[in-house]
Amino acid sequence: MAGHYGLFRIESAAKAERVAGHIQDYMGFTVAGPGTFLASGHPGDSRTTSPHLGLIRSTDAGRTWVTVSESGTADFHALQPAGDMLYAYDSQTGRVRSSADGGTTWTSGAKEEVIDLAASLAKPSRLYATTASGLRVSTDDGASFTGVQGAPLLSHADSPAKGVLVGPDAEGRIQTSRDEGRTWQAGGTLPDQAVAFTAVDDSRLLAAAEDGTVYESQNGGGDFRVVFNPATS
Repeated sequence: MAGHYGLFRIESAAKAERVAGHIQDYMGFTVAGPGTFLASGHPGDSRTTSPHLGLIRSTDAGRTWVTVSESGTADFHALQPAGDMLYAYDSQTGRVRSSADGGTTWTSGAKEEVIDLAASLAKPSRLYATTASGLRVSTDDGASFTGVQGAPLLSHADSPAKGVLVGPDAEGRIQTSRDEGRTWQAGGTLPDQAVAFTAVDDSRLLAAAEDGTVYESQNGGGDFRVVFNPATS
């Protein structure tokens, strides 16, 4: 679990341990592979010369980090790997950006007010963005976007399989599409509005609330249980 004060390993519903004691503000975070994390945000030490971490990578589950690119300039609030592509939303420029080399070099794309990004390994050129005005889709690696007609207003989205989109709507209900956003089915409702969301696969969904509570569903959003409650830690 990545937060404003570090990366935490959840050990039980009442216990989370900060990884390696690092205090950093993770504004964007994603799991890129076994033990491999990508992140962005701000350093924990305000005395550092740069307020922006750019893109950083860990290959040991968050114990150590190295800078990949954009140190001092980019603050990626959303990171989305998809096959050989990596997508990001840079809050400093307001643009979606894409990289075909793991984030070393970037191509600047459309200017959008992005909340979250979603893309499938099976169809990496098709990128979705949740925005305050609705769900939007790009078919050109983020260079341009159009609205997804008839889609619910989603706060977050993920695409765990080709054609599948899943995320919570404005009321916290889990909405799922299996035909690239043409039709939707409503599922269960999160106990709190999500500030972070991920779909591990079609069945396992994870969401975090503003107060740090983490919820998990193992039936595609039919219902949720608490896997971490900061009030009891």
